[in-house]
Amino acid sequence: MDASAWDERYSQSDLVWGVPPNAVLVEQATSLPRGCALDLACGEGRNALWLATRGWKVTGLDYSVVALDKAARVAAEAPRSVRERLDYRVADVTGADLGGEYNLVLMIYLHLAPTERLQVVNRAISALKPDGILMILGHDAVNPTQEVGGPQDPEIFYTPDDLVASVKGKLEVDVAERRYRETDAGTAIDALVVAHRPGLGSQENGA
Repeated sequence: MDASAWDERYSQSDLVWGVPPNAVLVEQATSLPRGCALDLACGEGRNALWLATRGWKVTGLDYSVVALDKAARVAAEAPRSVRERLDYRVADVTGADLGGEYNLVLMIYLHLAPTERLQVVNRAISALKPDGILMILGHDAVNPTQEVGGPQDPEIFYTPDDLVASVKGKLEVDVAERRYRETDAGTAIDALVVAHRPGLGSQENGA
C-alpha cells in the first residue's frame, strides 16, 4: 500500500485510530525516564502526542500527508510546551534518514515485507543510544486464522520469534510475547518485542 492509499484511508474518517495512545505503549513506557523518541509510521500521532505530554521530545515520521495534518491539528489543542516537543515529518520510513540517537524507537503496527522490515529494524537499532529501547508491536501471524481484521497480506505478519530473530546479536530482549486485544470483531492477537541496546559499560561491549 502506497502513501496515496493511506491518504485516502485517513481522509475517510475523523481519527482512524482514535485519540488515546496504544495501551501497550502506556504500559511499557510510563515508568521510563523521559528522553528523545522516534515514532516510525506515526499516523495521526496519538502515541507521539502522549509521549510529548509526558515530557519526551518526539519525532514522528509518516508518509501520509493527510495523517500528519490531522496529527498537527490534534496537537494544536495541547499546551505550547507539549507542541514544542513534537516534530512531525513527512517521510517514507523504509528509506528516510532516521537521524540522531534516540532513547526510544517505536514500530507500532508498521507492517512490511520481511526484507523491508528487517532493513527498518536494523536502521532503528542504529538510531538508538546505548541503553535505548526498541519497541515493536503488530498483528501476529496467527491473526488470519482468527478473522479479526488487520492486513490482508499474510506475508507482512510476524510472530514474537520473528522479531527476536531480527534483533538477535544486536539488542538484548526484555519482552517477547503475544498480547491479546479485544476488538468489535473478536480477540486480536499481537506480537510484542521490547529490546534495548547494550550500554557502553556492558559486557557485550567488551567492558
